[in-house]
Amino acid sequence: MDYLESLRVFRAVVEARSFTRAADMLGLTTPIVSRSIAGLERRLGSRLFNRTTRQVSLTEAAERFYEGCARILDDLEALEADASAQTLEPSGVLRLVAHTTATVNRLVPLISTFKHKHPKVNLDVTLTERPVDLVADGYDLGIVLPFMLSSDTVVTRLLERMALVMVASPAYLQRHSRPTHPSELAEHTFVVFSPAFRKPQLTFRLGNEDLVVPLKYDIASNNAVFNREMLLEGFGIGTVPAALAQGELASGRLVAILEEFEVIDATLELRLAYNTRTLLPAKVKAFVEHAAEFFAEVSTANAASTNAVPAKAAPARAAPADTAPADTAPADTASAKAPPAKASPGSKRR
Repeated sequence: MDYLESLRVFRAVVEARSFTRAADMLGLTTPIVSRSIAGLERRLGSRLFNRTTRQVSLTEAAERFYEGCARILDDLEALEADASAQTLEPSGVLRLVAHTTATVNRLVPLISTFKHKHPKVNLDVTLTERPVDLVADGYDLGIVLPFMLSSDTVVTRLLERMALVMVASPAYLQRHSRPTHPSELAEHTFVVFSPAFRKPQLTFRLGNEDLVVPLKYDIASNNAVFNREMLLEGFGIGTVPAALAQGELASGRLVAILEEFEVIDATLELRLAYNTRTLLPAKVKAFVEHAAEFFAEVSTANAASTNAVPAKAAPARAAPADTAPADTAPADTASAKAPPAKASPGSKRR
């Protein structure tokens, strides 16, 4: 194996954090990857990896070498792509992971329209609600909620902010007094998103002050459809994506609560995530561009829609592109898992 190929193998091992995963990504055997790394270490006269039975970690020398190695390989790929740009057509298998319920109304039309435009691209789609590592798990792209990203070595692009609506069943409201003010919510039981996914509290804007209401709950899950069904069974009050509650609200099976009050951050962010490499493979670049166009059309359609939207809750929309870090393309932002803003339960703040 020549020196350039050994650099590509080294990069794959670093990004996959595993000799076996790197071999799978490159279509090689694990022994070939091991021999390539051993040869590179002999050439450099320095150990690159600390190996245990469970994991692979970089030495200090390898961390410095990786930065330069990645830069060289990116520049080379950019030169190759520039030379073949006139004839390059998206093709091959695109491995996509997506949040199961957050994409329920979006994923099929998104992929369908993409396939019509790029018939030579085949898609391998995984639906999950668990955290993912795009590189280590072998995905090209993710359409995810922010909590799902277990690595900060990806770029994310905001696709849509999905409105949440607070609802309860008529049966629950018959058994309990219907709240008329946010302060009364402390007396009620909620069905909530899992605390690891979303903090069990609601923040209301009351004039110039914010009221933080901690939520008492008996049932929590990471699945909005499950939460909706439990709400229909009368197990409490809860917030669900407005798109998942439209039919039930129209039929009266669910009732909107406290519509006249403004809820802070009453949305879920749907994001497109992909590797931070400067050059994107043609199939990935094509999907990124198509997704941006698709969700822009969704935003336009939502703005023009005459369907009623719960008062004080922002309608689902595609947001303006985020500010890009210096080493990424415009409209992208390096992902970082930011914890929810802390607020003392039940307290008011200016």
